[in-house]
Amino acid sequence: MNKLGSFIYRHRKLVLFTWFFAIIVLGFFATKLPSVLSGNGFEYNGEYNKTREILERDFGQPKSSIILVFQREKSISDQDWKSFIKETFINLKNFDGAKEIISPYEQEGMVKENYAYGLITFQKKAEALGKEIVQLKQKLKNRKGLKVTITGEPVIVKDLNTASQEDLAKAEMIGLPITLLVLILAFGGLVAAATPLIIGVVSILITMGTVFFFSYGADLTIFILNIIPMIGLALSIDFALLFINRYKEELQRNSVPEAVKITVATAGRSIIFSGLCVFIGLSGLWFIQIDIFQNVALGGMTVVFISVFCALTFLPALLSVIGNGINKFSLIKIAENQTSIWHRFAKFVMNHPIFLTIVALAILLVGLIPVRQMVLTIPGTDSLPSNYPSRMAYEVFRDHFIPKNKREEKKVTVVLESKNDFLNKENLIMAEKVVNKIQKDSLVHTINSPFSITGMKHAEQLDQFLKYGPKQKVIPVKDYYLSGNKMRLEVFLNTGEHSAKAREWVDSWSKRDLGIKASFGGTIKFEQEIFDEIFIKAPYGLLLIFSSTFLILMAAFRSILIPLKAILMNVLSLGCTFGIVVWIFQQGHFGLKPVDIALILPVFVFTLVFGLSMDYEVFLISRIQEFYLKTGDNSVATIAGLTYTSKIITSAAAIMIVVTGAFAFTGVMPIKQLGVGIAIAIFIDATIVRMVLVPALMKLLGDWNWWFFGYKNKQLRKNQKRPA
Repeated sequence: MNKLGSFIYRHRKLVLFTWFFAIIVLGFFATKLPSVLSGNGFEYNGEYNKTREILERDFGQPKSSIILVFQREKSISDQDWKSFIKETFINLKNFDGAKEIISPYEQEGMVKENYAYGLITFQKKAEALGKEIVQLKQKLKNRKGLKVTITGEPVIVKDLNTASQEDLAKAEMIGLPITLLVLILAFGGLVAAATPLIIGVVSILITMGTVFFFSYGADLTIFILNIIPMIGLALSIDFALLFINRYKEELQRNSVPEAVKITVATAGRSIIFSGLCVFIGLSGLWFIQIDIFQNVALGGMTVVFISVFCALTFLPALLSVIGNGINKFSLIKIAENQTSIWHRFAKFVMNHPIFLTIVALAILLVGLIPVRQMVLTIPGTDSLPSNYPSRMAYEVFRDHFIPKNKREEKKVTVVLESKNDFLNKENLIMAEKVVNKIQKDSLVHTINSPFSITGMKHAEQLDQFLKYGPKQKVIPVKDYYLSGNKMRLEVFLNTGEHSAKAREWVDSWSKRDLGIKASFGGTIKFEQEIFDEIFIKAPYGLLLIFSSTFLILMAAFRSILIPLKAILMNVLSLGCTFGIVVWIFQQGHFGLKPVDIALILPVFVFTLVFGLSMDYEVFLISRIQEFYLKTGDNSVATIAGLTYTSKIITSAAAIMIVVTGAFAFTGVMPIKQLGVGIAIAIFIDATIVRMVLVPALMKLLGDWNWWFFGYKNKQLRKNQKRPA
């Protein structure tokens, strides 16, 4: 690290030129990143997808559909109402890319008093219809008292992309000015305060430009647009805070070249270990084979690597050029460490370790209580802000045209597959047995099948009807429910929205031997596979995170107890965070409408914050270790370490809270919950845990903190001649 510091100082202009070149090139591609993002990221290659492919291939189900929702005011006549709808569909005739265009007057049940809906189907996936949506909006014209709005998965996906970009801009508008203010309070001067912001922006820009190229080999979700700035800005500013603070200290007693070299060797080492902890934390997401988790792992790990690399190369090169100018344009006088409030606070904690440990643990345990009531759900239409036309139109369509017991969240599609044509009598008998068996289940409300739709109770009757019945009645049944050697069934359950019972039902039935090959699909099957993938694979990620973090911290501090304490306290503080998030969002406090917790929140907050909070652990313990190796006194070292790092940790936490907490004012609900969750977790970690619990336990455990197979005594002998 000493050699790296010296190298960067000697070649500071070359290093800066290389970074400026990268900023120009990758900055260009960063602006193109939003154009390659699509979907909500909940894609999983399981039975749901295979069933969907069967329905598309054999039953002609379109890959995606756009719904046109018509509304009229009561003063509008029936004639004007019909004329408006018919003219709309005349304008849409031969719409480019459409597979089928269905007017409300072509099928029964699509017009109800002041509401109506039509459909346009496509053989493209929802995320690939951006151009068609723009063209469609241009063709649709409203009149006074008459309105038509488009909705459906393709429109909602596109609006989520738009809302995410708007949220990012809004969060930056809120976060960046406050971040600059916190940095001025931390450093006292404009130059020192502006430098971390520059590092943060550069890291994000380079990362977004790099991630753009990943789109050629992977489907990137729209949430990556929020995750990269959320992690990158907070983390890179944290690193810059630590680095600049140490650099300013070293400048008081060394020349600029020496100050750069020492800072890279000390603060740079801490940054490497901090970055490794965050990197490992995010890598735990790789175990979960769902696009959104893979995307966050990809974007998050990339921004961590670039933030560390930027802090170890670009930042010291920039400081080498700035030199003593880092102290210019001072606005606030910063108190000396030995007389600061942090020194007095450190002594207070060390004088009352038992009392403060009990109080801190009590607060964390109380926060855990609401966790047991947490209800997790996969983000859907309600992720959009309530004022978006596509969400309002979908709610109108759902409320007026889909009975509560026939909605998607209650439907399971089952495809039965025989060895020969399903119209064979033996196959119909087998299908009858399957329908009767499923119908007896207490959770089943109704089953739509060729039996129910024709009124035929037995296979023999259905066989005769399909062979000799009126063509105008037989053909619709065959077209919808039968295709070659396959039959479609639609099972509607007596369960609530996103019900755990429904997921258990479809999981249980999909594993049963029904005497015939059966494939299960529908929203419930989709949710069951997503939940199962997370709950089955997450423990592997946790094992990787815990074991890797333990080994990294053990190697960094030559201690057994310090990494164990860090892991246990992080788990406890994160549990408290989840309890508070449930209290705020699910129980509807602070004027919020009660809403279930996004399934992504516990996984993302845990993996992100577990790594991010290790920044503070490494910052604090690194400095305590420095003083301990000089003095051999655990209490003195802890007080000194707290004194020298408390201001930086508090400032870093405040910035991270501002950067992530700014997403609380955004409209996309999962991002709002994620921002609030991370902000709360960081606040708890930087205050109750890092400033109180860690030093209190350091005091109580004494020299045992530094026990590592004889390492303590060897290092103390080596350093005993050095001045304290």
